[in-house]
Amino acid sequence: MRIVKEASERRNEILDAADELFGVKGFDSTSTGDILDRVKIARGTLYYHFKSKEDIMDALIERYNDQLLGEARKIASNKSMPVGDRIVRTVMSLNLKGKSDAVIMEHIHKPQNALMHQKIGKMVLREVTPILTEIIEDGISEGLFKTPYPYECMEMVISYMDTVFDEEMVELTREELLTRVDAFIYNLERLLDVEEGGLNFARKIFGM
Repeated sequence: MRIVKEASERRNEILDAADELFGVKGFDSTSTGDILDRVKIARGTLYYHFKSKEDIMDALIERYNDQLLGEARKIASNKSMPVGDRIVRTVMSLNLKGKSDAVIMEHIHKPQNALMHQKIGKMVLREVTPILTEIIEDGISEGLFKTPYPYECMEMVISYMDTVFDEEMVELTREELLTRVDAFIYNLERLLDVEEGGLNFARKIFGM
């Protein structure tokens, strides 16, 4: 008996299979035939949902983005948590944790995918800035920070982090990275009018 599934369910099955296969075989070595075999569907069904393997990858990235942003919003809105912990946990929640995360990052940074990389950068600036601004505004209310421009401060922070701390954008030695982190925290303390050392907890974001 032929099993008919909802379009959204079938679409997610395809993405789940692609996620698994990309993680094991890599994007370039995975064919649409591999995905068809894993999901056990006809080629026409696959192309009903996705135009190409690249289209599947784009949808997979979008799905991860939605999941990560949802988790970040949940953490940011948890007012039972100290402001510093909320900042660290919110930022760290935005790291990919999927089966094919390394493959996704490699795909995004390919020269031919520069437009996709640009689109993701715009999404991060647009979506993450208000999430972090909410925490900063709570910190202002508690007397931890002082700035009339919380949103703009977070725009600057995200723009810097998304560029300088992206190893595909800027190649840094370990020593250079440590210096950048020191400079980042030093300047962030001045943006938020915090005494020196008051934002040292942010080093946890960089595994320090």
